[in-house]
Amino acid sequence: MNWRDNAVSELEQTQFDVLILGGGINGAVAAAALAAQGVSVALIERGDFAAGSSSNSSNLAWGGIKYMESGEWLLVRKLCQSRNHLMRHYPSAVKEIRFLTTISKGFRWPPFFIYMGSLLYWFIGACATKAPRYLTANSIGKEEPIINTDNVSGGTEYSDCYLPGNDARFVYRFIADADGYGATVINYVAASGSTFDEGSKIWSTTATDSVSGRSFTIKSKGIINACGAYVDSYNANVGISTKHRHLFSKGVHLIVPRLTEHERIMAFFASDGRLFFIIPMGNLTCIGTTDTPVNDPHTVVTDEDREFILDNANQLLRLPQPLSKADIVAERCGVRPLAVQRGKDTANDWLALSRRHQVDCDVNKNFISVFGGKITDCVNVGAELVDYCAELGLAKRDSSIKWYGEPSAESRQRFLDRAAGMQLLEPGVSQPIGEPVAERWWRRFGESAHTLLDAVEKDGDALCRPMQNADYCRCEIQLMGQKEFIVELDDFLRRRTKIALSIPSKELIAHPGLIEVATLLFGEDAASEKVRHYTARISA
Repeated sequence: MNWRDNAVSELEQTQFDVLILGGGINGAVAAAALAAQGVSVALIERGDFAAGSSSNSSNLAWGGIKYMESGEWLLVRKLCQSRNHLMRHYPSAVKEIRFLTTISKGFRWPPFFIYMGSLLYWFIGACATKAPRYLTANSIGKEEPIINTDNVSGGTEYSDCYLPGNDARFVYRFIADADGYGATVINYVAASGSTFDEGSKIWSTTATDSVSGRSFTIKSKGIINACGAYVDSYNANVGISTKHRHLFSKGVHLIVPRLTEHERIMAFFASDGRLFFIIPMGNLTCIGTTDTPVNDPHTVVTDEDREFILDNANQLLRLPQPLSKADIVAERCGVRPLAVQRGKDTANDWLALSRRHQVDCDVNKNFISVFGGKITDCVNVGAELVDYCAELGLAKRDSSIKWYGEPSAESRQRFLDRAAGMQLLEPGVSQPIGEPVAERWWRRFGESAHTLLDAVEKDGDALCRPMQNADYCRCEIQLMGQKEFIVELDDFLRRRTKIALSIPSKELIAHPGLIEVATLLFGEDAASEKVRHYTARISA
């Protein structure tokens, strides 16, 4: 049997302590944290892991400096602590980066006041990053000539963090950890409903594997609803009442060719008052985001969204040629599920709503619902859900167990030392471009990167790239196909990697290397059908 057949059999035959619905960041950390404690855990995701909001973020792990204006000091302190925690425990995946923020003339606060705020933010964050700097309009223009300083009165430069990989791959780390701890995890399995037996105190959840079409029942003592934007609809379906609910904010980012050579994030206040970012992304730039109230979590990018982002970028930057729709390489679109109390009026403070997470628990039915949340706070969410499960008798709590983080610095050094003795260059290439191959492999795969070195020792062609404009070698793609629960090409191209965000879709579906990628992932027999399916979806 293949891994999917094994997982479905386990779901059918095992009574789990906890069933987790949803494979975004909240569900992923819940599965990793609980499985590490020895809890019998199942996680099902109706699409691919991190396919919703968790793969459409700004790729930032930041302390929430914008919440200082609304006086949410405790939230900022908590998020800064979480950011610092991620930096320490994921040094390859969560890195400090400078933010250069410009303040326009007539803004509600003068530049020096903003600088003092960034200084306070630095102190709240335990001075764990480089200190802020105050910048005049003249110095901003000298340091970042691309910024249009005609209407700038000054600014500040401070530090936060970002993900040099991508958000979906960071989420996948926790899925892989959960699997390693013994959890049963599977994507493309949708739950259609759950019923609770008052006598046995057992939940029965009906689920369907969309790959095989097979339906089955999953038994569990408790359920964690981590369905992200769909928490409310699933709770309504199964009759669970909660103190909180979600509001939705649509966020859109546009990926365009690299705008500046500097490796910093430029932050502005857009025309709607929201922070607006110009974010480096390899040889590309990510710009956005929008903040549009919507009622439905099913969202698409509209011409209005594109115009908002392009107009703001063109006004804020001094570009040789204004950005247009023709410059768009790729788009990201998702909703932020914002947790609010039921009955609370939010009409007057939409932009002030935070990404603070909330957890509601039905103690009589062992049903936990997770609202809101963000990548920065993910470790706290995992630990909090362990606490809730322990209070319900579904888990034992052992604070000495560390369920998150990269392998040790010693392990990393052993890998780099081994890699240093090898020629990790694609045949015909004299020197690496950008991030060294060994460091990139460690960031992406951790200890599993030794498998890549084994492959190179056996076959030098393992270093060849099927797609020259994407930095993924044959051995990497093959390893992902074997280990990373990839079902569709999009899982690999958009979530395990950023290839679909860096190559225009029309160019990607016509790429001669696409069939080789599919063959490495799925085998020769299935490759053509996977490419046809992907091409049809993209073309539609």
